[in-house]
Amino acid sequence: MSHSSTQINKYLKSLQKHLADEHPDNPTLANAVKSFRKMDYVGHSMGLIGKDESYATCVTWWPMIAVLGTFSAGKSTYINSYLNMPLQRTGNQAVDDKFTVICYSRHNEAKTLPGIALDADPRFPFFQISRSIDEISEAGQERIDAYLQLKTCPSENIRGKILIDSPGFDADNQRASTLRLTQHIINLSDLVLVFFDARHPEPKAMQDTLAYLVSASVNRADANKFLYILNQIDVTAQEDNPEEVVSAWQRSLAEVGLVTGRFYRIYNPSAAVPIANPHVRERFEKKRAEDMADINARMHQIEVERSYRIVGKLEQTAKGIKNQIVNKLSEMLKKWKSRVILFDGIAFSILAVLAGVALTMNESWGILTTFPDELMQGETTTVAIAVFLVISIIYIHFSIRRAVANNLLKKLANEMGNDHEIYKQYMQAFNKSTAPFRPMFLKGPAGWNEVAQQTIDEIINEANDYIQALNDQFTNPSGNESGNSQI
Repeated sequence: MSHSSTQINKYLKSLQKHLADEHPDNPTLANAVKSFRKMDYVGHSMGLIGKDESYATCVTWWPMIAVLGTFSAGKSTYINSYLNMPLQRTGNQAVDDKFTVICYSRHNEAKTLPGIALDADPRFPFFQISRSIDEISEAGQERIDAYLQLKTCPSENIRGKILIDSPGFDADNQRASTLRLTQHIINLSDLVLVFFDARHPEPKAMQDTLAYLVSASVNRADANKFLYILNQIDVTAQEDNPEEVVSAWQRSLAEVGLVTGRFYRIYNPSAAVPIANPHVRERFEKKRAEDMADINARMHQIEVERSYRIVGKLEQTAKGIKNQIVNKLSEMLKKWKSRVILFDGIAFSILAVLAGVALTMNESWGILTTFPDELMQGETTTVAIAVFLVISIIYIHFSIRRAVANNLLKKLANEMGNDHEIYKQYMQAFNKSTAPFRPMFLKGPAGWNEVAQQTIDEIINEANDYIQALNDQFTNPSGNESGNSQI
């Protein structure tokens, strides 16, 4: 077993133990790790993932909250308030251009660790991210630290969760890596808080930024995990026109595609503009309290959502292998075989014609009658010719196999577009199925056999059992007192 595969096994065992210790009365997530490891066996056999990879690292095992927004929208101030400690620097200018992963630590003081701490740990959402971000891969590990950092703090509010503070969006400085990392975070997060700055009454000036933030959330099946927060709403108290400000933002967002969802209107009392009119102050404070309660409730709820998300990903991945990947690979293999046979026939026909022409021109047709006898007698020249012919035929055949396979992969890449990860799986599996050592008469994709199919079916059944266990834990339709405990 390679060092890398040994390392990934060690990580998964550690993850399984941690989840079992974290929730001793709820083994669902620890058992889900076992199911992911079973799926890894199928993935490795088929060539979908490498020996140093695991499907378990495609999800984040901690409840994850992403904080996105424009520069000076008050993200850091909000995070510090939530943590009850000044962890993130604040200010009107861009104070931090890194993605900061914040998690709990028992140490009394906050610590900042470099990005490599995230890249090498499968429990975090940036495990091996350096492989998929070109700008980091090309420049080496030191470049990871330019994009990522890990901060730990003793705040009880963050215990059992991961909070990610993202760099503010600047329409003039949207680096490709920053956008790809943002999309990666959005896909993995259980909750996404999108902050806007109420102090900017002209949202049209930020149209590019808004278009990106909104395009990341609309038309998604999980669009309800996005909360749009209009921060620093206290600045509107002097004119007492928060509704007009909210309407302006809603119109601007509608222009870039967002027509659903609600705005939360909040501000930080310790940094707020004093509101002299007591009636206005009371109205603003009441609205802020209501919205903050809603936001906090959603943040608390992600513990439950996290469990369903992970089990859902397990079932989705298993069904994807069975119903989509295997079918697509089988379809590609069928085309590959028929085209290889076709081009083999054409190539060998051309060879036969050329050989016939050569024999006719040299009036050497008689050689065909003596060739078998000479070959049996071990005539050196005849044996050499026979070996050359066999090698030529083999070379032509395997060259055709590879060329046809590459052509099909090229078409697949065009079909997949920007979905690099899925294409990578198909490419690896298809290359394994069309490898020179694998006979063409084998029907299914490499590694897909009765045992693999049974394993995938078992995983799908296990995922259903996990959902049932979660339902038993978090719901109680019967109303029995013996109901179920919350995590």
